[in-house]
Amino acid sequence: MVKGRVRHVDFRRRREGKTDYYQRKELVKSGKARLVVRCTLSHSLIQFIKAELKGDRVLLAATTREIQKKYGWNASTGNIPATYLTGFLAGLKARSAGLKEAILDVGIKKPSKGSKIYAGLKGVLDAGISVPVKENLLPEDVRIRGEHVANYWKKIGEPTVKEYRFSQYLKNNLSPEKLPEHFEEVKQSIEKAFG
Repeated sequence: MVKGRVRHVDFRRRREGKTDYYQRKELVKSGKARLVVRCTLSHSLIQFIKAELKGDRVLLAATTREIQKKYGWNASTGNIPATYLTGFLAGLKARSAGLKEAILDVGIKKPSKGSKIYAGLKGVLDAGISVPVKENLLPEDVRIRGEHVANYWKKIGEPTVKEYRFSQYLKNNLSPEKLPEHFEEVKQSIEKAFG
């Protein structure tokens, strides 16, 4: 008979750093739909997911590619304004589907204050979906509208540096200086689609 310490092996997805099972259990026990916000360097995905016995079911989703193709977003899809608009779109879709509340599922990595995850959440909140969150974690309106990008563009004096750092904006015929106005236009077109 073997004697010694018994070694506990975590589930595979926990070992891979993909799932925090304790957190997931608490979110599922709430009985509410989970608001899942996932961000990469170049895109964001926002989903409303319901846990069922057979597995998770995606109720609806919105991506930054959707705001780019359907609503005319010409700026970068990997920034805070794009993630906010994606959250706003997901929130309006959820409201039209009859969802009124959800609970935020940030995953295994803890986001920092004012991050893209909280920008997407703020978009969902502004669309009228109730999600519990501390207000001080949400990004400021100046960053959501992209005014920080416009101010940075004005600060850079060297034209070659401007072209290098903002090549995606310039390729899409959008001056970073006009980002706050472009943000408002796209937000209004999303509102009109669900108005």
